[in-house]
Amino acid sequence: MEKYYVSTRDKNRKISPKKAILEGISPEGGLYVWDDLDTISIDLEQICKQSYQENAFTILRPLLMDFRDEELKECIEKAYTDSFSSSDITPIRKVGDIYVLELFHGPTSAFKDVALTLLPQLMKTALKSEDAKAMILTATSGDTGKAALEGFKDVEDIGICVFYPDQKVSQIQYRQMATQKGNNVKVFAVEGNFDDAQSKVKELFMDLDLEKEASQKNILLTSANSINIGRLVPQIVYYFESYKYLVNHHVIQLGDKVSFSVPTGNFGDVLAGYYAYLMGLPVQRFYVASNANHVLTDFLQTGIYDRNREFIQTISPSMDILISSNLERLLYYMSGKDTDFVNACMSSLHQTGRYQTPQEILNKIQSLFGCAYLDDEQTKQGIREVYNKEGVVLDPHSAIGYMTAKQAEERPVVSLATASPYKFSQDVLEALGTTCQEELSAMHSLQKICTDPIPQGLAQLETLPILHKEVISISQMKDVVKQAMEDLL
Repeated sequence: MEKYYVSTRDKNRKISPKKAILEGISPEGGLYVWDDLDTISIDLEQICKQSYQENAFTILRPLLMDFRDEELKECIEKAYTDSFSSSDITPIRKVGDIYVLELFHGPTSAFKDVALTLLPQLMKTALKSEDAKAMILTATSGDTGKAALEGFKDVEDIGICVFYPDQKVSQIQYRQMATQKGNNVKVFAVEGNFDDAQSKVKELFMDLDLEKEASQKNILLTSANSINIGRLVPQIVYYFESYKYLVNHHVIQLGDKVSFSVPTGNFGDVLAGYYAYLMGLPVQRFYVASNANHVLTDFLQTGIYDRNREFIQTISPSMDILISSNLERLLYYMSGKDTDFVNACMSSLHQTGRYQTPQEILNKIQSLFGCAYLDDEQTKQGIREVYNKEGVVLDPHSAIGYMTAKQAEERPVVSLATASPYKFSQDVLEALGTTCQEELSAMHSLQKICTDPIPQGLAQLETLPILHKEVISISQMKDVVKQAMEDLL
């Protein structure tokens, strides 16, 4: 069995899992993948008898083959001990006839916590064999930034720079990042949208001048976005966990197929589900749930990926994305691991803003992936409908996933709830017929109708001072990274 990861754009680029986690992205811009992923067969009966932590070890063990057993177990224990408000880590709640997988019980109340509590532990362990420091560069559409900052704050020998689109995240997301403490953290608002920031971060990873300077300082440049395989693979675990729940609660029998509805922008969360499928999880269908920036819906229906369109700012900002980076990994597997094909698609996307997949590959994708999208009005209607019928409050992203799940023909369907409704209190209240001018006071108004209390990390935002106020242009990003590297020494 192959023990190396390869790049989606260069089959000859072979690298160990630890190196892949530290590099984040391949020098030519490709993403790291493992060719033998589809040869793994996870024992479902065993999964159904184990704890979350034990399942994380069982699932990640074959994917992170150069981590010693005791190293991996220690990483998992540190990540998931006393860091989530639910002992189940990712509990399920039945809402009508849909099973809602709640992924927001971590320290920053978003699904990114599940991976970003573990990634710092994996990276710190991998760094030990390198005798180097690491600088993390991360673009965020809202949630990744805070989760990464929280996960990496004050971690020895690691610095982190987070870039978010100025005025294009929720007020809560802004305050979460702008109040972040930590001696090794830098947070910058960037003029432009998320795609602008993400494209520049990718460009910086391939910047020879920056790479040379980092190398001279013995610093590795890497990422905490889901382009990093160490951020992606921990998300596989909760797909198996949801299956465990359905079996143990006698909703299905072992071996029965399940469908999933996943609100997504960057395609990372649903890709983790596809990885679970390749590793033996019985899946009927994945539904890719999008907002008004429905570039993925159009692609899944036509095979044409076209980012040449208006960027729409919505009430589900974490999905306001026109370049879905992780789709590249799906294209790799669906094309029979053809790096030339992936390279051609990504070159075309970079040069013209679009690419088209052959009908044969599109048919393969459509046999497993369905899709739908909701605009803001439909999203609000969904929030209202679920609350009125079921008494459950969903955030805008989770509502898009839920309403897409309701349209699915199959049952059972697991719908991923990716953020606490308190992170988007104003928009949720507006959907329920109440207006509130200020987002922090909106949280308290929402608490009166929510069954869950305000998460501790959000409740304290009112009193925390704003520490990061700098707004920069895209062209300034390289300079602030250079300064951050200096500060890390």
